[in-house]
Amino acid sequence: EVQLVESGGGSVQAGGSLRLSCTASGFNFDDSGMDWYRQAPGNECELVSSFWPNETPHYADSVKGRFTMSQDNTKITMYLHMNSLKPEDTAVYYCAVEGSRAPCRGQGTQVTVSS
Repeated sequence: EVQLVESGGGSVQAGGSLRLSCTASGFNFDDSGMDWYRQAPGNECELVSSFWPNETPHYADSVKGRFTMSQDNTKITMYLHMNSLKPEDTAVYYCAVEGSRAPCRGQGTQVTVSS
């Protein structure tokens, strides 16, 4: 069974940084593309970034230049490095396998950015 667990969220002031982690069990990231999504209250689930193995990650325009995806050598933990955070980045963040039908379900990790 494939499981993904997000962690690393928290509360920061605008301009701060956070690193989110996504740890997989049941598969590794060489097997599939991976995405980061977020959902703020009252908003739709939004794709933040995505990558396929050996390809350059893609980022939403709203986070381009501020967020970076990476993964560790074990291929079971990936990260979302978030810099220059803005209040509009406040949301619950989720990692998901590419093509997931419900990427904003599950535990997620809360990111709150205050002005």
